[in-house]
Amino acid sequence: MEVITIWQQEFNRLMQRLKPQFARSQSRGWARAYLQGLLSHIGRKNSWQIAESLGETSPYGLQQFLYRAKWDAGQVRDELRAYVVEHLADPEAVLVVDESGFMKKGEHSAGVQVQYCGRIGRTTNCQVGVFLTYASRQGHTFLDRALYLPQSWTDDRARCREAGIADEVAFATKPELALQMLKAALAAGVPAAWVTGDSVYGNGMLIRGWLEQRPIGYVMAVSRNETIISSADGYPHRVSEYLDNLPTEGWQRLSAGEGSKGPRWYDWLRLPLYDLPPTGWQRWLLVRRSLTDPTDLTAYVCFAPADTALAKLVQVAGTRWTVEQCFEMAKQEAGLDEYEVRSYTGWYRHITLACLAHAFLTVLRAQGLDPLDLCQKKTPPTRPSSLATFKAKRGLISL
Repeated sequence: MEVITIWQQEFNRLMQRLKPQFARSQSRGWARAYLQGLLSHIGRKNSWQIAESLGETSPYGLQQFLYRAKWDAGQVRDELRAYVVEHLADPEAVLVVDESGFMKKGEHSAGVQVQYCGRIGRTTNCQVGVFLTYASRQGHTFLDRALYLPQSWTDDRARCREAGIADEVAFATKPELALQMLKAALAAGVPAAWVTGDSVYGNGMLIRGWLEQRPIGYVMAVSRNETIISSADGYPHRVSEYLDNLPTEGWQRLSAGEGSKGPRWYDWLRLPLYDLPPTGWQRWLLVRRSLTDPTDLTAYVCFAPADTALAKLVQVAGTRWTVEQCFEMAKQEAGLDEYEVRSYTGWYRHITLACLAHAFLTVLRAQGLDPLDLCQKKTPPTRPSSLATFKAKRGLISL
């Protein structure tokens, strides 16, 4: 069977499972078109460019689909989650929580304000999305997403209403959003053995405490100011106290996984922490040390079955980088960050469909196919002159 046929069959199966989420045939047609646009090789994957690639004379149909058509992005997210589990399920999978910034101009896009944007490593005017991804031996992709609304937004209900944010949407911290997604994924039966994330999500006991109650293993990065309870005296101590007084013995050189330049080698040390129920589980402080700069230290709090090997904890810690790969690939291949919507509903709809497009590509890769080559073959024929004329008539571009 030709690979292009496999692509078509897999895409048709995906659309078939989405059919119940789009009650009207018109919405189903736009959903198919939008996903095809996100999977194509057009320059920018916003409504204008996707409409042009489809031969539409304006982007209004797609904009209507993203803003006003009757469909629930939450239900499509549920299908995304089920699709990922169906194709990539792994009982030893790792759930990864992280965030990504989307640079925006102005002050009207939902949740936008001057805040830290990890994409560029500094504060700028942007929106921030919190994401939950699934890292299995078959591949890694998105399970869920949530738009972070700063308190300056949730304290201004009039501004929220203008952006389509309902009055019942209250302020939630990034760790609270991440925990909501973790609870939903595990309640839906997503198979996983571990959770990992950076110190934004590892600090405090909100997420760690909930995972210990299940129980499910975790390797969560923590900051130097985080307080943990020592196994030696049972008293709380700052992580910095451990990092400033590390032993010289007991370090092991292990790879945290493959990077763009090969294995990511570090020296690792784990120290026991307080021992409380559940029986048979253990807590450790895991320390990562750079090979080139011994003062470059990263700390993790770990919770796992007592017989868990150090190498396994290192592997889980290294899995956190898969979320960065998801962000990079989804932005390059599925238009994750190329939206022009401003409303709360529009953000969720675009981001959900972009996550679904990335999951589709991941499933193809798991089958040994070349998604980029196939998507290029499937790019719909373009009629650039029609949309260019449409824009020119409205003074948006010059011919």
